[in-house]
Amino acid sequence: MSDFPVNPLVMIGVGSSFAFSGLFYHLYQEKKKELKKLKEIPIFKPDRHLVKVLRAPPHKRLQYVAVEGLVQADGEPLASQFVPRCFGVVQKVAAEEHWKYWNTFTRTWNSRTLNKKETKNSVPFSLVSPGVYISDLYVKVQNPLEASGSYMERVYHRVRRAEEGLVNVMLQGLNGEKPVAMEESEELLRVGSTLTGFGEVVLEGGQVMRLQAPQDGREYVLVPTDYRSFIDRHESSASMWKTLTAVTGITGASLLAGVIYNLMGKKNDRSQ
Repeated sequence: MSDFPVNPLVMIGVGSSFAFSGLFYHLYQEKKKELKKLKEIPIFKPDRHLVKVLRAPPHKRLQYVAVEGLVQADGEPLASQFVPRCFGVVQKVAAEEHWKYWNTFTRTWNSRTLNKKETKNSVPFSLVSPGVYISDLYVKVQNPLEASGSYMERVYHRVRRAEEGLVNVMLQGLNGEKPVAMEESEELLRVGSTLTGFGEVVLEGGQVMRLQAPQDGREYVLVPTDYRSFIDRHESSASMWKTLTAVTGITGASLLAGVIYNLMGKKNDRSQ
């Protein structure tokens, strides 16, 4: 094997570089297609222009558009359970216990989660145009809990460690289990935050606009940012895959060129 003219590790590096380059290029092309579809979606704000557009078709409906605005509760907002003077319109509170149990086979303590509880609440809310404090134009957001997208902000998170004491010692002795910690968290879609919704918009009664899940099966999405920032994030992701494609491709080509150069040099040495 010492007479083998090429280091196997180098060849593995060449193959891996080109393989990763192909994978990254595929991901780049997929992200480009996704970006193209996103940029084809019409973007609106809750204003008179949107009302005018909705009044034009006979069914008073736009099948799939993006609506950007500020979150405004239609009535009383939800108050945070943990943070004073913090209000939202969608709320998720989660709590779970972390325990350890003794594994007699491996003779180690293993972790598990018990008594996981999660509650979700929402109140009716709308999107209003930024900078407009009093307006009769708004878009009501229907069934936000059915929408996908990480649109809530974590406003509270705490891990409370279990205190070592007589009760824990008794539990460990009786069943080989012991409590470790209690984890609590709260997420809110806060009042006044920027939200962009992707879905179907309908006009009811000539003035009331509603954003809802599309009837054609496309995804109902809420994102916690403005439309431009949402597109910028996807463009950054596409640029990342493009850069990784170039870097791994150049690395593979450089390694391959080095191998060819070494082989040609050895061939010339033998011919001399």
